[in-house]
Amino acid sequence: MCRHLAYLGPPLTLRELLFDPPHSLLRQSWAPRDMRGSGTINADGFGVGWYPDGGAPVRYRRAQPIWSDPTIADLAAVTASGAVLAAVRSATVGMAVVDAAAAPFAEGRWLFSHNGVVRGWPDSVVPLAAALPVRDLLTLDATTDSALLWALVRDRLRAGAPPARAVAETVTSVAAAAPGSRLNLLLTDGHTVVASVAGHALSVRATPTSVLLASEPHDDDPGWREVPDGHLVTATATEVRQHALAAP
Repeated sequence: MCRHLAYLGPPLTLRELLFDPPHSLLRQSWAPRDMRGSGTINADGFGVGWYPDGGAPVRYRRAQPIWSDPTIADLAAVTASGAVLAAVRSATVGMAVVDAAAAPFAEGRWLFSHNGVVRGWPDSVVPLAAALPVRDLLTLDATTDSALLWALVRDRLRAGAPPARAVAETVTSVAAAAPGSRLNLLLTDGHTVVASVAGHALSVRATPTSVLLASEPHDDDPGWREVPDGHLVTATATEVRQHALAAP
């Protein structure tokens, strides 16, 4: 499993999002409250992507625990953005632990993350992978289920699917091919976030000017709301909508 978050709203420093809260993503890397499966900590890498001044996203990814990298703490203190996606990783046994395997994955304005696992990997999703362009398979960021999920979502986006449909169709197709998978996905272009809740938890905290989606609430603010399993969230800084995954 992994832990991830997405934020849209007035600019905050990365430190305010990743380090300062009492149950921040940093703390979730070594003391998560809701791990499901074989993992107990999220020490197999981390990544953060942000949108500077409304431009294309910038990423910082490493294959080491977030607590062991002094650079990210310094960077986070001086970097602010109104759109951020970040994750800490617990690698499934047998999958690559390299910088490129850490979310967020990216293309153009898109950032993507996966919290969960594809059951029966890789055999269960061979038919889905076979439908992708060969070049996409040869250029996967890493040999992981998350990287393949990104390729499946990205293929739909390239074909013109709206982001909510691209995420929902990917989740439903993978769930059918690999029952029991946990498929909590986050996708953002810096203006809108789409999140699926399928087999793992996701909470949302919205204010009139911001929204924060996270695997686990990072504080005790009463504004946090848990999203029901089997639902899709589409959010901007000022609006949050939920509906069943089957009806994006």
